[in-house]
Amino acid sequence: MSENTNQMALSADAPTAKPRVPKRIAAVIINSLKGGVVPRIGLPYVTVGRETEIRALLHDLDLIANGGASFRFLVGRYGAGKSFLLQTIRTHAMGEGFVVADADLSPERRLQGNQGQGLATYRELIRNISTKTRPEGGALNLILDEMVHGFDFTRMLRRYRMAYLEQDEEELARVVKWLRGEYRTKTEAKSELGNGTIITDDDWYDYVKLLARFLVGAGYKGMLVMIDELVNLYKIPNAITRQNNYEKILTMYNDTLQGKAQYLGIIMGGTPQSIEDRRRGVFSYEALRSRLTQGRFAREDMTDMLAPVIHLQPLTYEELLVLAEKLADIHAGYFGYERKVTTDDLVRFLQIEFGRVGADSHLTPREVIRDFIELLDIMYQNPDTDVAELLQPGAFAQLAATVETGSNANGSKPGSSDVDPSFAEFTI
Repeated sequence: MSENTNQMALSADAPTAKPRVPKRIAAVIINSLKGGVVPRIGLPYVTVGRETEIRALLHDLDLIANGGASFRFLVGRYGAGKSFLLQTIRTHAMGEGFVVADADLSPERRLQGNQGQGLATYRELIRNISTKTRPEGGALNLILDEMVHGFDFTRMLRRYRMAYLEQDEEELARVVKWLRGEYRTKTEAKSELGNGTIITDDDWYDYVKLLARFLVGAGYKGMLVMIDELVNLYKIPNAITRQNNYEKILTMYNDTLQGKAQYLGIIMGGTPQSIEDRRRGVFSYEALRSRLTQGRFAREDMTDMLAPVIHLQPLTYEELLVLAEKLADIHAGYFGYERKVTTDDLVRFLQIEFGRVGADSHLTPREVIRDFIELLDIMYQNPDTDVAELLQPGAFAQLAATVETGSNANGSKPGSSDVDPSFAEFTI
């Protein structure tokens, strides 16, 4: 692995000076995490732990850049940090010169379907194609524009090249529409392009493989495809439809391991149930279960990170403490106050969180982070409140309820003169 790769994988443990977080990024971090979602920017400021998992996935990037392919499942309970890890790898991959496409499955977006559900996933992936210079998605046109001076990959790409040279905007739009899989019928494509072939539910993945090869010719290192929410395949009521989707996964898995795909990495995310349930999950498809089941030598404290399935272990108490420190600094820097929360206060907060009934098996980083940001918000709105007193049993919940009903501890309303008006704009 490269020096940058090693540095990233070990960054959570390395003692560094506290970085100053720009206010725009701080707002995204605070709002996203309090809302229970992963921020699309600013992840390096709050990344802790996951060194082993990150190292394994970055090893895959090296493999892809050398013309290989990889396939991984990330398995974790809701709120365990699966989406956070996916976004971390996404950000790093773009920075290293890869193109990334991501999509969440849903009832309307699957891997295979007879009513356009598979094609809908392809469209979402193409719509979300991202690069270092276009990290928010929508980078297909940018990539094609970079290629028009020397790469004739297919007939459509040649047409794009000619339209680009002739500045024919309508023809460019038609070709991009075709590449995005937006032609619904062959007749429509024939009428507009003179080409009767279209991308369909059955062959969309073949075009993803072609696109990965094309991107290398365009100067990128390869393509990383991220598909999350496999639970939506688990929820498909029809057994045959479910199995057809798992068969598509098997095709993608076999292609990457047998060398039929190049410069392509695929990461799929799901819950333990959506993967391991033998009645409805991925393991209900015997060909996949036999390939993915953990071997006899792996155990909880010694897992095989080169295996196709990566099980996310909970963040440790120490890692959550480091994360809380980072969030406290970001919150104070964003709202412009002197941080009052001490390390002892953070330890007490985590003791309260882990002291819940069932915390050992059900508490997730998402819940801890959401509670902590709520605590910081409430303290900010009630500057005279003593932190230690607030962390007494029941006090936090009582004050939270008071703020929710519209009154602060001193009797004033949130948004009155004792509260920074920017708070109302940026908090959830």
